[in-house]
Formats: sequence, C-alpha cells, structure tokens
Amino acid sequence: MELHDLKLFMEVADHQSFTKAAAHSYLSQPSFSKAVKKIEEELNIELFDRSTRHVRLTDAGRIVYEQAQKAAASLAEIPVLLDDLMNVITGEIKIGIPPLIGTLFFPGIARRIQEKYPNVSLQLTERGAKLIGQLVETGQVDLGIVVLPADTSAFHVYPFITDEFVLYVHKNHPLAGRNAVRISELKDEQFILFSEEFTLHDYIKKVCINAGFTPEVSYQSSQWDLILELVSSEFGITLLPKSIYHKQNNPNIHIVPLSGPAVPWNLGMITKKGAYHSFALRELLKILKKEKS
Repeated sequence: MELHDLKLFMEVADHQSFTKAAAHSYLSQPSFSKAVKKIEEELNIELFDRSTRHVRLTDAGRIVYEQAQKAAASLAEIPVLLDDLMNVITGEIKIGIPPLIGTLFFPGIARRIQEKYPNVSLQLTERGAKLIGQLVETGQVDLGIVVLPADTSAFHVYPFITDEFVLYVHKNHPLAGRNAVRISELKDEQFILFSEEFTLHDYIKKVCINAGFTPEVSYQSSQWDLILELVSSEFGITLLPKSIYHKQNNPNIHIVPLSGPAVPWNLGMITKKGAYHSFALRELLKILKKEKS
C-alpha cells in the first residue's frame, strides 16, 4: 500500500466525490479511481458506499481513513523534527481558526511571529469552531483557536482572549436608542446567526433558551460581514462579540450592550496532547501566552 494512494483516497473521502477531489487536486478522476480500487483489492474491502449521490465511507473505509490520517501526520513530522535537530529557526505552523476569529486576531498574530521569526511561515485553515478540534486531534493543524470550554482530556488548552456579546441592530430599530437590552426582550425578533457548523450558532441559541425562548432564525451565514449586511438591510438582528464592531464601518449598524448576566466570549488555543511541538510552535505559544498575561 503506497502513501500516494492513501492520500488520494483521503481526498475523495474529504470531498465525498471523485469528481470534486480531482478538480481540487488538478489530477484526473481515473487517477483517484485507480488508487481507491488498488487499496480495496489489496485489503479485500469496499472503502466507499457508492449507492448515493455522494460517496460515503463504509465502516471499513472509516478505519482505513483514520489510520491513513495518523500515518500522514507522523510522516509530516519528519522535516519538523530534523529542523529542530539542526537548531534552525524555520518551519511552518498550521493554524486552524474560525473565520470570525481569523478576521479579528490572525493579522496581529502573523505580524508578531513574522517580526521575531521571519523564516517561520503560518498556514491558515479556516473552519467552523466545531471542526477545529477534529483538525487538531488528527494532526491536520498544529494549533487551533476555539471558543472555550475545550476538551482538556484531549488537548492542552491556553486561554487567549475574553470579549462580550452585544446586540447588533439597524440604527432605526426601536432598540437602537436603548442604553441596554435584556436577552428576554429579543424573543419576538428575527435572528441572523452563523451556520450550524459554528459554535456561535449553538451558543446564541442556548443563551436565548436560558432567557426563556427559542430564537426565530431568519438567515444563517458562514460570513460575519454578510450577517451584518443583512442586519443593515433590516432583515433581523444578531448577537456578536463587541470587538467585531470596530472591524466594520457600516453607518447603519448600531450596537447595544446586554443587561443582566454577562454573555462572555472566551477564546483559547488548543494543541493535541502527546503530539510533538516544533520549535516554531513553541515560540508562537510563548508569544501569545506572554501577551495574554
């Protein structure tokens, strides 16, 4: 079994399609089909259920996928280990980060590491916070920035940033002139939220349910700027961290503090327990933890 074939198999599994995997990798579809067939024949199993529109891993395919991920992660550590052995301050740090957090904090992180270690490069992977933990656990990224709490049995967790949620409304909304608003007062509003793959989707729903109602969600998006554009167009209201307000310049957007119990937004950095931390990653953690303190 060759690593090249396993990588092509994982591409198909990630995209749930031979066609999409080929388009993403700029290889021919027959190359993917041949690689998958070769593994299936060698192991005498079926890797995919091809009876539906999207190919899906069989139970056996899922086992092969998980082990292939571990093998690829182990091989990816070889150049990192050798760099450290030669005491060369170079390398690449793969960071998993939700789009909202990336917008707010990644430029500053990149600038600080570049100033101190110009030969270290940062590779950014943007996913919903629910998926970041999976990427860290499987070794696809070295460091994840997530909304806390996180699983301390699987990850080293380093608190990073604390912010608070506020209400975002159109400037002509009846609540725009208020000094503060209780969550319970929003029960009749149309909410615009992040998509379900994002932690903030579940978090805002939970906050509303704790206040006595289930929010009516009119729109969902994976982009914070589109959410604010919808608020600006008076399609609804949203709750977002206060720090995002300073990143936007729409004059129609107004923010109102929330009264009652605080609605915090706590961010943390996570790395996989037991995984090797490169010199570059250790230095980045030092920089970020020092700024936190």
